[in-house]
Amino acid sequence: MRSSGILLPVASLPSKYGIGAFSKEAYEFVDLLEAAGQSIWQVLPLGPTGYGDSPYQSFSTFAGNPYFIDLEELIKRGWLTKKDCERVDFGSDASRVDYEKIYRGRFRLLKKAYKNSGIEKEKGFRSFVKENSYWLTDYTLFMAIKDANKGKSFDKWPEGLKKHKKAALEEIKKDPKIAESMGCYAFMQYLFFEQWFSLKEYANKKGVKIIGDIPIYVAYDSADYWSDPRLFKTDKNGTPTGVAGCPPDYFSATGQLWGNPLYDWEYHKKTGYAWWMKRLANCFRLYDAVRIDHFRGFDEYYNIPYGAENAIGGHWEKGPGYELFETMKKTLGKKDIIAEDLGYLTDSVVKLVKKTGYPGMKVLEFAFDSNEDNDYLPHNFDKNCVVYTGTHDNDTAKGWYENLNSRDKKYTRDYLNIKSTRDVGQALIRLALASTADTAIIPMQDYLGLGSEGRINIPSTLGGNWCWRMKKSELDPGLAEEIRRLTELYGRGKQKR
Repeated sequence: MRSSGILLPVASLPSKYGIGAFSKEAYEFVDLLEAAGQSIWQVLPLGPTGYGDSPYQSFSTFAGNPYFIDLEELIKRGWLTKKDCERVDFGSDASRVDYEKIYRGRFRLLKKAYKNSGIEKEKGFRSFVKENSYWLTDYTLFMAIKDANKGKSFDKWPEGLKKHKKAALEEIKKDPKIAESMGCYAFMQYLFFEQWFSLKEYANKKGVKIIGDIPIYVAYDSADYWSDPRLFKTDKNGTPTGVAGCPPDYFSATGQLWGNPLYDWEYHKKTGYAWWMKRLANCFRLYDAVRIDHFRGFDEYYNIPYGAENAIGGHWEKGPGYELFETMKKTLGKKDIIAEDLGYLTDSVVKLVKKTGYPGMKVLEFAFDSNEDNDYLPHNFDKNCVVYTGTHDNDTAKGWYENLNSRDKKYTRDYLNIKSTRDVGQALIRLALASTADTAIIPMQDYLGLGSEGRINIPSTLGGNWCWRMKKSELDPGLAEEIRRLTELYGRGKQKR
């Protein structure tokens, strides 16, 4: 069945307190999706953001981002007051996230709410802590120690704590401040999951499926690496021997140096991919379907020497291949997955995607290089794919076109059969919706007709990314009606009754 949806990060939702959250505006966005005839909301990873404020560099692959907790709900429960929230400076620009101010303001409020909550007495909280202990204990301890060490990376901690030594950990847990901090971080996770599942249930009842996003890698400075470095390729001192990234490509002449530690796939294989099964199971609790980032890394992954300044000197190594997904099917059953198979693809990657049966991705902004054999041109599509005008790593449709060279601009206009450059964004949306792809997902910025000011991320750059926010006024019934009209015109989505 043909379907369509909208890509919008939670952080980009309008809200009262500086960053998108699981607030009433999130529910209003779901209402807009329903009114627009959409059956999909795609989000970015929901983990707590670390280095560079990127959702792909998280302090834990299992935890949720405390920034997304709805403060209005805490006011209703009497754990905070409106004055508490209004006193905090969350930033003055409603169209941008000021992460420094969010960091300083939100955690202070959440810690106050924790002290006022008496949450330890609640049966639901105690059950949550017990059921999630397999990751929650290490995560809360990691964050508590990090706070006590003024935010320093774990490799700068005292030796016993740095090496996750049992005696050192048991000793520091006796510190009342550490114990209180661990309780506070558990409180935040309880609220995050409680509020997210409420929002997800609301969306599902409205006929909207949530597509989540799982980064292939985890951050070096994370509870995952700190608590079990056996999962990764390290030297005898526990230091990564290589890090992840991409070779030079469309996005960067020097490649992309992500810096994430690489998995020790031989160790994972010996354990029956136990950690991966837990990780994927957690994702399928959170989402109805999952986009797996950098899918080609499961076939072959790019190994960059630890300490390198860029990604030019890396080399390819073999990944786990189909065995991981075969194990997942046996362990978790059949699941809805989107394979992020963008970039240069070898025959073996193409075969892996085909063998799994997962739909790959087609990004129209990659299509117009005057090459008629381009796989991203709609006349070359297979139905089993998900088409996008662009993703979080691309410019908006308008911004992309404005930065094309004159030859590719002409080819784009000829292909789309348009005269005016003002029509490019709308024409690209129509092209995606009209294509044979089973699923079409459009970034919200393209429906809003935004230029480069609406871009989410520029790969291989630090600072100024992940900041764009939708304005409250843009939750527009008129826009929803236009989106519905286009959706129904091209045979996607739900019909009006």
